[in-house]
Amino acid sequence: MLEKEFPQTEEEWRGILTPMEFHVLREKGTERPFTGDYWNHHEKGTYRCAGCGEELFSSNAKFDSGCGWPSFYEGLDRSKIEEHEDDSYGMRRVEVTCRSCGGHLGHVFPDGFGTPTGMRYCINSVSIKFVPE
Repeated sequence: MLEKEFPQTEEEWRGILTPMEFHVLREKGTERPFTGDYWNHHEKGTYRCAGCGEELFSSNAKFDSGCGWPSFYEGLDRSKIEEHEDDSYGMRRVEVTCRSCGGHLGHVFPDGFGTPTGMRYCINSVSIKFVPE
């Protein structure tokens, strides 16, 4: 199996990502709530990593959590995302990253009330790209 090749340096990533994509995916930034393309998006399809194109989330698992970011109760395939403890800004959270390219996607919280998993993957719109069915 061939390994995917990604930019090796942050400067190379800057050359392929928009400034906001770079800020979120490579610098672990966050877009403002209710500003991204997908927080209120309802089409059927798949959400891919904006950095490498890996399929990460399905519209079937998307729900309106009211938080202002796209929310999913599970990933498309658990092997394609990683979760890391994040103690930044004086908070205890779990960061979600793309396993393929390491891009920061958002955070996961155990407050997806009424969902099959009870989880809320709170994902930055700019870190994903939608592909319709």
